[in-house]
Amino acid sequence: MNRSRIGHRITIIMANMLVDLDVESLGLEVHKADKPDFSATRKLYSHIKKMTFAKFVASKKFPPTCENSSAALWQCCGQSFNESSSIHKHIANSHASEIHQLTTETLDMMLHQAHSEEEAINEESTDVSSWIPNTSHIPEDDLIKGPGEVLLYYCYHQLNDPQIICQWQKELCLKLKLTGKVRVATEGINGTVGGTKTATNLYIKAMLSHPTFKIMQVQDFKKSEGGAACFSDLKVGVYKEIVPMGVDPAIISYRLAGIHLEPKEFHKEVKAFVENQSSGNDTILLDCRNFYESKIGQFNQCLAPNIRKFSYFPDYVDKNLDVFRDKKVLMYCTGGIRCERGSAYLKSKNVCKEVYQLKGGIHKYLEQFPDGFYRGKLFVFDDRYAIAFNEDVISECRYCSCPWDQYQLCSTDFCCQLVLSCTTCRERGLTACCPVCQAKEQNHSDVSSDGLSHREECECTMSRPRIPKDTL
Repeated sequence: MNRSRIGHRITIIMANMLVDLDVESLGLEVHKADKPDFSATRKLYSHIKKMTFAKFVASKKFPPTCENSSAALWQCCGQSFNESSSIHKHIANSHASEIHQLTTETLDMMLHQAHSEEEAINEESTDVSSWIPNTSHIPEDDLIKGPGEVLLYYCYHQLNDPQIICQWQKELCLKLKLTGKVRVATEGINGTVGGTKTATNLYIKAMLSHPTFKIMQVQDFKKSEGGAACFSDLKVGVYKEIVPMGVDPAIISYRLAGIHLEPKEFHKEVKAFVENQSSGNDTILLDCRNFYESKIGQFNQCLAPNIRKFSYFPDYVDKNLDVFRDKKVLMYCTGGIRCERGSAYLKSKNVCKEVYQLKGGIHKYLEQFPDGFYRGKLFVFDDRYAIAFNEDVISECRYCSCPWDQYQLCSTDFCCQLVLSCTTCRERGLTACCPVCQAKEQNHSDVSSDGLSHREECECTMSRPRIPKDTL
């Protein structure tokens, strides 16, 4: 096995373990010049021993009391120590065997983890056909006909070769007759696919069996009624980000995300937020989705930015830092993925008191609280446009203002805007997103003399930033 690659994996593991290390407790035992050299196990052992020793010392530390500020800072074996040199000497003389045992156990664990991750990397690079399930025992009709569903999922995990994962996903989805969209990047994978329940169950099993995605669990796949017909085709590609925020993942990483709250915990926080509105509140309930999503469904009394694409969320934050200053922020989105990096970006501004996010997103919340604080429909990015967990209609027809929440595309061919136009208004020919498009539709001027579609431009697009082009 390649020694340098294992060394690299160990370096990453060490970095993760050092995150929780109390640097102040290292005292004279560790110096900046003592940079670990992982070319030999002996040097690795030495570095781990210093770290273990420092943690052992830190575990014996007690803060001084207000009554006696000169009280001992460390206590061990019934003795008190108020100087770092004395506690270091005591532990070195009296607990050497314990330090050695802890160091050895940590070293063994790290070497085992490094080898396991190296094997996973090697497995990831094997022929993708080995990760395609055998369906010879399943009638083909079971993959085409019968009850269907749509899966929504994501997994942030370092991918060494996203092209291989992309190829595997294409072959897997085609094999199982699945349609949908799957984004792959070095930071992980994000997908929504539809097919028969037989096919989606096989897809989940294949995902969980792949060495790269063994960290996922069945509950990470959010399910809703639907099927392959919910998507026009299958799109799988490699991108820079698995959700396009427009900020380099190397600069704002999902690892810096806010604190995850289970739906039950989030529900309690929202309840307290709503009940305390009249008495003044230092909490913001932030919807980080797009305006057309929050328009048909949202949490009570939320702050819903008027953005057209998630890639404009950072700009929204930058322009509204005073809104978030010294506030406790509760963030949510459809399935949780946008909050991962959205919360990380908000935290990077160092203006909020606390930043929390709804684990599993609105989808998981509504599974537990269909009659909770979220009212209206849940927008989804497929041909269904929305799914319902309650009967509330919070939006209205664009033309007559009657209650309406069923989106359709603007009838002007070149316009990609969604429009809320009720049945009565549509029968009257009011099927465009705005008067500008409606006029173009009536004049049939949507196609130029050379047969090419005009640029998308109407009242809607003029009032908001244009949709950025996200290329493969």
